[in-house]
Formats: sequence, C-alpha cells, structure tokens
Amino acid sequence: MSASIKQERTICVLLPNKEQLDITVRPKSTGHDVFSRVTELLGVKELYFFGLTVVKDNEHIFIDMEEKLTKYFPKEWRQDSGKALQKRPLPLVLFLKVQYYVENGRLICERKARHLYYSDLRERVLRSEFRQQEEVYFQLAGYALQADLGDHPLPKEYGEITPYFEPKDYFPPWIVAKRGVNYLLCHGPKVHQELWGVSARDATLLFIRESCRLEDVPVTFYRLQKDKKEERGTALLGLTLRGMQVYQEVNNTRQLLYNFPWSNVGRLTFLGKKFEIQPDGLPSARKLVYYTGSSFRSRHLLLHLSSSHRLYLSLQPALKHLRHLEESEEKKRYRESYISDDLDLDPPGSESSPGLSRHSTTSSGIEADARQHSISTEMTSMEDESQRQGEQCFSSAASRSSSCTSGFDASSKSRIEDDGSQEEGMKTNVGSPLEALVDDPDEMFQLADLLDGVSVDCAEVPSDTHSSENKASPPDSDENLGKLHIDDLLKQVDAEI
Repeated sequence: MSASIKQERTICVLLPNKEQLDITVRPKSTGHDVFSRVTELLGVKELYFFGLTVVKDNEHIFIDMEEKLTKYFPKEWRQDSGKALQKRPLPLVLFLKVQYYVENGRLICERKARHLYYSDLRERVLRSEFRQQEEVYFQLAGYALQADLGDHPLPKEYGEITPYFEPKDYFPPWIVAKRGVNYLLCHGPKVHQELWGVSARDATLLFIRESCRLEDVPVTFYRLQKDKKEERGTALLGLTLRGMQVYQEVNNTRQLLYNFPWSNVGRLTFLGKKFEIQPDGLPSARKLVYYTGSSFRSRHLLLHLSSSHRLYLSLQPALKHLRHLEESEEKKRYRESYISDDLDLDPPGSESSPGLSRHSTTSSGIEADARQHSISTEMTSMEDESQRQGEQCFSSAASRSSSCTSGFDASSKSRIEDDGSQEEGMKTNVGSPLEALVDDPDEMFQLADLLDGVSVDCAEVPSDTHSSENKASPPDSDENLGKLHIDDLLKQVDAEI
C-alpha cells in the first residue's frame, strides 16, 4: 500500500436533504478542500450561503475554510498507524448547513442549491415554536406539499382521497399534538388544493419567503454564559437576517431580551472568553457582557458575525432591486385586473384559485390572495417583465456594490494567528481586547480588513459614497471558494429573472 493511500481518510458530509456524501481526504486537507469536493459531487457552483459545520460540545460550529481539518478532529484522526485506524470504526462527520440566511430565494439561482436551502428551512420549520402564528405553519405545509408533490390529486366523483402525506413531515410536533393527525389530514389538503397550478419552483420560493418571517427559523443560535462560573449557558445569541438577538432560556423556553439590527450595534469586543456588545449611541456602562467558554468559540463566533455583517451590506443592492421589480409588477397586475378576467386557473371542484398581493412588510415577495389571478401565471408574467428591465438596473447595482464583497470563509482569517498559535494568542493577549470601531460610513466597506475584532455601524450609505472604492478593490480579493462575489451574484440573479 502506497504512503499516499495509507494517509487517506474518509469524511461523511451530511446534506440538508438527509443525503450524505463520502469524501476521501488527507490529514493536511482544509475545509476548502472538502467544500470544493462537495460542490463537485453535487454538480453546483453556487453554495455561497452554505458552510461546513462540526459538532463541538453539542453545538454546530462553522469551520474556518482555510484551517486544516486536524484542528477540528481528534488527534487520532491525523495518525496513520493501524491502532489509530482501529479506534475510528466510523467516519468523521461534517454537516453542510446554511450559514447565511436570505429571505428572497431568487438570490439562489441554481436549482440544486435552492433545493438544499429549501430543505434546510424545511427542517427548521419543523423545529419552530412560534405558536402565536399557527396559521403560518398551515400555509407553509401547503407550499411544501406543492413543491414536493405537485398539484393536489382531484377526488373522483363521490369518492374520497386517501391520505397522501405524513403530517409529521409537514407540521411541527406541537401542532400534530394539538390538532391531531386526522385534523391535519383533513385540512392540510385544503390548503394544498388552493395552490393548484403553482409550479414547484414558485412554491419553493413562496416557502422560503414565508418561513423567513418566523422569528426562530432563519437564525443561528450560539449559547453564551452570563458569568464565568455558569456551567451551562442560559443566554442565547441569535444571528438573524438583519442583525443579532439575545435570548434568555427559562424552562427550555427562549425569551427575547434584546433585538439589535446591524445599524444599532456600535461595537463587538472579544477579550479571550469574554464577549461584549456595545449598543450604538449608549454609554459604555450600558454594554452587555457574556462569556463564550473558550477562545476557540470566541474566534469562530467572531468570524461568523463579521462575515454575516459584510454579507448583509453586500446584498442590499440586489434585494432592493428585486423589491422594485416585484412592486412594479404588482402595479401592472392591478391595472390588468381591470381589463381582463380570463386568467383564472381554478381546477375542477375547487372553490377559488390562489393569487398574489403585497402586504406592507420589509421582506420582498408575494402574498397569497384569492381575489387575484393565479400565482403561477402572475409569477411567470413578473419574470418576463423582469427579464426586460433587469439588465441595466443590475449592471449599475453591481458596479455600486462590488466594494462590499463578503467572504464566507471570513477573510479576516488571513491575519488571525495560524493553527494552535492563534488560540494561544487569544488566551494570553488578555490586556488588549479584540475590537475595532467603525464611525465613518465609508469604513463599513473595509470590515473585511478588520481582523482582530469587529465593530459594526450600519447607517445607510448612499451608493455614491463608496463608488470610488469599487475601483480600488483588489481584483483577486474574492478568489477562494465559499466567498460571495457580489458582481457574480448579481449577474446570476439577473439571468434568473
């Protein structure tokens, strides 16, 4: 057996759709190597919003793509002796998970990538506990049934439809316990039937948009300690679509304490295991202090927070453009509704067809409204119009926003100490906290260079303010796999529309 084959290891990568990939790597392989192999096996190029996680202390930690895998796995993993191999009866496991949530699924242009994103949200919805909006879960179940199974089967004359889905696969356990299986088998198909004619693609987009309105779905939680002596942290930091939230856990129930949009966060400071949040505009005495438990967790939490903030800034031009397109198309649909009434796609035996309307919310998307025409027809019409309008708007948006490119492997890693010496640095350098303050709006677009901490000040920046920085951006700043280049994303969204 050659030395190269002897050094090979097998890693199991679990996907959001419950499939798995077995990948052969070497001890010196990095997270980037595994991620490249995953994209190759899946046949996709666009996994911008995903990352690889490893379970540490019953918590998923997103690995640094530039780090060697030996940093995350036991020492025995790097050994090639026969005894070491006998100690590893099962392959080590990594998870492909959504690392950065977006509310508009049209930002994910590849079908396979979008389905993985949808699958991740499906699992999160099943674990969701937002009991004040029970009706949302029924609507989401309808979208999921339409996306997975297509049109609702029509009953035969004087006949009944046999159950064609398992309620536990489409409703959270607390709804199944509250309503009962028979109730869900009776009323679930009614919601599904209202979506007659909607394509699987459009149903997926609707599911993504609606599910992101549940507070506990598009969020990544990190457990924190209120003081150093606390054995199990009772505070939770939630990384959301637009910022951070702090929860207190009481009797296994999360209670929201603070909500910090990125624009309200003045400074985040990591001092060894200590984590401080300084709200914008408040005196330093009002800062919140928590503990991460280890410098390892501090470092990875810092990377996730900083890259999430940069991504939030980077995506604003694309999201704004999509909202404008959808709003203009809605106005067009209202005008057409007074002219023609021939677009009804009601299936035989149904009472009404689903339609579209826009509610007054901050998220972009389309709401169900039975007073208008079918979703399938309207969304198709919207995309035809968007194709004609999108090129000029997106090209200008891309040129304005290229300076706020976001690195998903957190480009700050390049100046954080390598391997073990980095952790030692965080442990010993207790005299100088890892922090950086952003007061000038222009400096927000240089967050990728703030490597020993992160501060955020997300006041809205006019596009002209940073247009000059676009020319100064290094052309190769986004070459690593797992980084999002906003120009490429805008072009893909433009092609999708």
